[in-house]
Amino acid sequence: QMQLVESGGGLVQAGGSLRLSCAAAGRAISSYVMAWFHQAPGKEREFVAHISPAGGDARYADSVKGRFTISRDNTKNTAYLQMNNLTPKDTSTYYCAAGSTWTTSPAYDYWGQGTQVTVSS
Repeated sequence: QMQLVESGGGLVQAGGSLRLSCAAAGRAISSYVMAWFHQAPGKEREFVAHISPAGGDARYADSVKGRFTISRDNTKNTAYLQMNNLTPKDTSTYYCAAGSTWTTSPAYDYWGQGTQVTVSS
């Protein structure tokens, strides 16, 4: 089993930045695709970004392209999401996920508990 713990969420003003971290335990992330999703109240969980096991490839949702950057440090067993130029529309709970499939659907094997990001106007 793999445990994922997100951190770094909080309250920020529009135009600000946050860096989310996803620390893994129990298994090495080096064999897994790492992804970030978000879910607002009453809505489905939506894809934000994912990164290949070695970090050489990354994909983003259109809504975050050019503003968010996903990265990973396999030596630290941690993935990251750098969020810049945040807008109120980015307000949501952000979840880290790990899986074996390169997919934008929430078909990942392991999930964190989520971290809240709130962007004020």
